[in-house]
Amino acid sequence: MTIPDSGFMMENGASCLPCTPEEEKKIVSDLRNESELNLKEGNLYFVISSRWFRRWEKYVGIEADENSLGNQSYDPQRLNGGVASAAAERPGPIDNSDIILNGIDCDSNEKEIQIRKSLQEGQDYVLVPQAVWEKLYEWYKGGPALPRKMILQGTFKKNFDVEVYPLCLTLIDSRDESQSVIILSKKASVTELFQKVCELKGVEQDKVRIWDYFNKRNNKQLHVSKKTLEESDLMMDQHIRLELIDGQHSSRLGMDSTGNELALVSLEPSRSSLTIAGGPALSNGHSSGYRSNLYPGSSLSSGLTDMDDGFDAYNSVRKAEKGGLAGLQNLGNTCFMNSALQCLLHTPPLVEYFLKDYSDEINTVNPLGMHGELALAFGELLRKSWSSGRTAIAPRPFKGKLSRFAPQFSGYNQHDSQELLAFLLDGLHEDLNRVRQKPYIEMKDSDGRPDEEVAAECWRNHKARNDSVIVDVCQGQYKSTLVCPVCNKISITFDPFMYLSLPLPSTITRTMTVTVFYGDGNGLPMPYTVSVLKNGFCKDLLLALSTACCLKSDEKLLLAEVYDNKIYRYLETPLEPLVSIKDDEHIVAFRFQKKVMGETKLVIYHRWQDKSTSDFLKSGKQLFGTPLVTYLGEDQRTGADIEAAVSKVLLPFKRTSKAHIGKENSFLSDGLDDGQCSISDDQSVENSELEGTPSMDLSFPLLLTDDRLISFKDLNKDTVIKSGKIITVVLDWTETEKELYDASYLKDIPEVHKAGFTAKKTRQEAISLSSCLDAFLMEEPLGPDDMWYCPGCKEHRQAIKKLDLWMLPEIIVFHLKRFTYGRYIKNKIDTFVNFPIHNLDLSKYVMNKDGQSYVYELYAISNHYGGLGGGHYTAYAKLVDENTWYHFDDSHVSSVNEAEIKTSAAYLLFYKRVRSESKMETGEASNSHSIS
Repeated sequence: MTIPDSGFMMENGASCLPCTPEEEKKIVSDLRNESELNLKEGNLYFVISSRWFRRWEKYVGIEADENSLGNQSYDPQRLNGGVASAAAERPGPIDNSDIILNGIDCDSNEKEIQIRKSLQEGQDYVLVPQAVWEKLYEWYKGGPALPRKMILQGTFKKNFDVEVYPLCLTLIDSRDESQSVIILSKKASVTELFQKVCELKGVEQDKVRIWDYFNKRNNKQLHVSKKTLEESDLMMDQHIRLELIDGQHSSRLGMDSTGNELALVSLEPSRSSLTIAGGPALSNGHSSGYRSNLYPGSSLSSGLTDMDDGFDAYNSVRKAEKGGLAGLQNLGNTCFMNSALQCLLHTPPLVEYFLKDYSDEINTVNPLGMHGELALAFGELLRKSWSSGRTAIAPRPFKGKLSRFAPQFSGYNQHDSQELLAFLLDGLHEDLNRVRQKPYIEMKDSDGRPDEEVAAECWRNHKARNDSVIVDVCQGQYKSTLVCPVCNKISITFDPFMYLSLPLPSTITRTMTVTVFYGDGNGLPMPYTVSVLKNGFCKDLLLALSTACCLKSDEKLLLAEVYDNKIYRYLETPLEPLVSIKDDEHIVAFRFQKKVMGETKLVIYHRWQDKSTSDFLKSGKQLFGTPLVTYLGEDQRTGADIEAAVSKVLLPFKRTSKAHIGKENSFLSDGLDDGQCSISDDQSVENSELEGTPSMDLSFPLLLTDDRLISFKDLNKDTVIKSGKIITVVLDWTETEKELYDASYLKDIPEVHKAGFTAKKTRQEAISLSSCLDAFLMEEPLGPDDMWYCPGCKEHRQAIKKLDLWMLPEIIVFHLKRFTYGRYIKNKIDTFVNFPIHNLDLSKYVMNKDGQSYVYELYAISNHYGGLGGGHYTAYAKLVDENTWYHFDDSHVSSVNEAEIKTSAAYLLFYKRVRSESKMETGEASNSHSIS
């Protein structure tokens, strides 16, 4: 039936499509590609519920893959493959009701519909270009429409980003205390905010004042300007306040609505210089200023206080009001930031540095820095923290700078405190880098020179380009050794580090049952049950299986996951975490001699041929058993070669009774004229008419196909297959073949279809910090995606890597890698790590015996509670020169016993060097990096 172009309304309210699902998929793909070629700021994208969008994908033949969908919301490349499912129903009208607030339906006349908070792209919604939305809406109707603009994020490296959550502000009208919601892009100007407020309230712009009313108190007056709302430190869901200059409820300039005087802060800094003065007065009365010439147009506002007498003033602050006990307000899922900040705000050398006059070290010309603005914002925050007693601080200016310079932390989603710490340390270093012009330095190989000579050279080269308080205090040096597995070429480098990310070796084991198949036909499959570490890797599973099945030195195992009787994926990455293998996944292994493992895999699927139907798509569901895998040689490309390889693999499955042999001979004499074959997009068959001759070794007709099992062409003995990494064939099993071969070894082994493994119900034992360090320093091969170019072989090799600690810094940060990320799963490790609070002696780990003290004491911890889906960060910190620990939970600060700070939530550990009395008396410099 031909459908008219105008369409008609079906019972479900959607417009009938003027094309087939396949055509519809192509239209959407073409529109998307066209939109991606014209990316620019202001382009509209539309938010669509993933629940509805998945139904549409299924309808047009895009295979459902929630893992990939969860990682990337709208992956247009998925539009290029798959076919429409005959069983998939056409979706109804677009339905976004599950992702919007207040249950607004598609007939709503509201212009600004809010989306539910904390939704994840890919998991809850997808983003499609305007042209795609218009076409989908034309076909399906529904809604409501949720347009969002594309903005440019970042100050230096600009990135396109769709602003799914624009800034939502609550406007309070001082005349009647009524509230209204204002929604604007964070890139909108303050002028646009004034225009929108005045239009909403029907007032003239020159007769109103608008206040930043964060925490329901007048913080600063907003002035009409081109400054963006983001640059004005306005936060999501905060309040702003409208006041009339003339009228009963007006306020005088410089007074809040209650008549209290305000310390107004200029929002328009000088274009030639910046005054850092007039900050909050400290408890000891000190308040002076200094000037720092910054680049023209700097957006940093004044508000820092210089302490002329430096750390002595800082000590008096602590003695008077216990400075450093100020909490940090949560600005909306910013506990990750608050936790990391509190640890840095209580790092003694940084406290001493930022409470002094550091203006001369601000680097405004470093192209890798942030014009000094990040360092100034952090310095201002530190000074407020140490001067405000126990009053909680709203770190809005710092959050604003962070969002500008690191767009990945913009918005109000939860992030990783370690990732923030890494960015912040690097950013502070570049903003405070004493090197204005970085020289070009060509790195040299070690070439057998003594380690001391090479290490000193590398550190001098590093310091020639990087010299800051962060380098002085936080950077150490490790030795990296790479060994080529082919030519044994050794490469040694000495690289700086700012923190150490330590793996957490697990003590919980899990049992896994894996059936091992012979890929060369040398035996029948056999299941093996092995015990491995729960948080281990595929290399650990391979080692356990190799021992269990008595693998020979010239043999190797290939791991694979079987799903729906097909090979779903190969587990060929040794460092693939075992947590990526779910409980119900079917894992098998194929055993080969190493010498036969070439580049081309031959995969053999098994299908129960239903003679009642000729439609392969319908009968394709009749796949059964475990696929078999073997390898083909470089010169084995004909149909006869493939038949011979299949015959060899199936040889152990042949029945040996005389009756079966007779039936087999009878079957072989019948001929195989009905076989058909197809090939995948990356494989091809030479187009030639060849006569099929039944193999004397193989009783099956060979059907050459691709992994999707869609169509076929003839395959005969002389058919030549072009090079490809994978060749797939299908064996059609009938009652005749079942009498000749024992298929029970493919499908009836109990261990094959049961859950692949079970975890032992044992309690996780505690592990020590030293065991984590041992695991970090253990020799291991590089991953396939991290190959090393060997200067000896002139090839990329999977080298063996070994790390050693050469020199440790004054402050050392340990990052406990609690979060593991596999290809298909994410996981958090809640193992308790037993770390020392006092006298952490790292001497045995340091290769450079230079007489330095390598004994450390803990002074701060960043904690993470909960799982990946949601969690909370807090911090423990010890005041300088005091023996008291405090718990910092956003705004709330409380004292805590030292015995209570060791928990399984510890994520980042901060240690400072403990110096011996003798070295302190000799006046040893705090910088431990001097290498002569």
